[in-house]
Amino acid sequence: MMSGATTATADTAPEKTPDTARPIPFDNSYARLPDAFFSPVDPTPVEAPRLIAFNRPLAEELGLAADALERHGAAYFSGNVPLPGSLPLAMAYAGHQFGQFVPQLGDGRAILVGEVVDRNGKRRDIQLKGAGQTPYSRRGDGRAALGPVLREYIVSEAMHALGIPTTRALAAVASGQPVYRERVLPGAVFTRVAASHVRVGTFQFFAARGQTDNVRLLADYVIGRHYPELKGEENAYLALLEAVAERQASLIAKWLGVGFIHGVMNTDNMTISGETIDFGPCAFMDRYDPRTVYSSIDHGARYAFGNQPMIGQWNIARLAECLLALLDEDQEKAVEAANEAVGRFMDRFQEHWKAVIRAKIGLGADEEESDQALIRDLLVTLYEQKADYTLAFRYLADAAESGAANAALGRLLEDPAALAPWLAAWRERLSRGTTPPQARAAAMRKVNPAFIPRNHKVEEALTEAVDHGDFSLFFALNDVLARPYEDQPAFAAYAEPPKPGEEITATFCGT
Repeated sequence: MMSGATTATADTAPEKTPDTARPIPFDNSYARLPDAFFSPVDPTPVEAPRLIAFNRPLAEELGLAADALERHGAAYFSGNVPLPGSLPLAMAYAGHQFGQFVPQLGDGRAILVGEVVDRNGKRRDIQLKGAGQTPYSRRGDGRAALGPVLREYIVSEAMHALGIPTTRALAAVASGQPVYRERVLPGAVFTRVAASHVRVGTFQFFAARGQTDNVRLLADYVIGRHYPELKGEENAYLALLEAVAERQASLIAKWLGVGFIHGVMNTDNMTISGETIDFGPCAFMDRYDPRTVYSSIDHGARYAFGNQPMIGQWNIARLAECLLALLDEDQEKAVEAANEAVGRFMDRFQEHWKAVIRAKIGLGADEEESDQALIRDLLVTLYEQKADYTLAFRYLADAAESGAANAALGRLLEDPAALAPWLAAWRERLSRGTTPPQARAAAMRKVNPAFIPRNHKVEEALTEAVDHGDFSLFFALNDVLARPYEDQPAFAAYAEPPKPGEEITATFCGT
């Protein structure tokens, strides 16, 4: 069991709806948009659903009837029993996939069952992934394999614990029937919660068809749902473009801060809300190398760790193209305004990244001219020494507090003494600050996690679950990752980088 956060049960679908009350107080808005935005579709029942995991704290945050949902989770979260008040639909969208535009994608194996307004007054989507075919499935079966479902559960909840905007995991259900990929695998259904599932690709779907009225309608919907403060702006659509760029720049800087590699930053995988979404071939970097790629399908390293800011800007440019007709009646002025907004993306990112990396090495708000070189020299040394990214920064907090040589940090390097000149310069720089060493170290530990979803640990948990039906490592890993910034001596093995032979060099999309 996962510290009360998630529970495993073995209930199966009842023959009838188990509760007359509505366990989820749906308040749907996307379903009221015109038919062009989605296709109504019901989940396809599965053979023998079994609830694997249920995120009770999230259910309570959403204002759901947690007891009823946990008791009958297999029925509800498999799609076998319709949730009262739900309006199931598959969203339409397009997208650039590895730079190539596909005019129609859409939810091919995901079904938005509805929306709720949570206890904080925020509107959230509830979506089933792997719930069966939709009009956008093309030749796919609309199903999901157990491994990718568990991966998304682990990584999305870990991202939340790390403080990074992300979709959330509400439940995972084993379907009791196989899916056919490279081999026969057990199937599953994942329940995802998001601020919304509107993507850059949603705008592209209508812009590619010349449907300016629908682009405008979608933009107005997004402003009302995610950016209500923009309603009074003189040019609300330009302000929307700027606001989305700002959130994406901040998000990607946070990704880099924890070594996260999304893997497939296609425009259909970039939300307008600024949340991380679609955890397919994602991974967390072990040894620091900006060229790191884990996605098995990213043969050209388009979405490598260090390329993510550039791709973020590229995706914002695609959104800008969709909004051109709304920015100004004069096409030249519209293009000029869009280019200026896109051009500011890198400045935005650099500001966010500077704040992230300065916090990671304990620098305060007072900048000095030499700080940029100090940051650069650290990253160069970590790269040259093949140091573990996560632990190097975590151990720096110890070095900041003790002021002595850090043996643990030295063991991460090929040459244990290679960082000594940098450490001397760093300590000299810190000495000019006013923050006491203990306070500085404590602040550094709050932004430098001890625990991330190590790829080899994730794969170990998935293998046990998929091949042996043993979910104990899955639950244990989630428990540890729920407190990433705490020292957990009993679980030190989860913080360690992979040993030779344990490295995971490729992850897969899971579709």
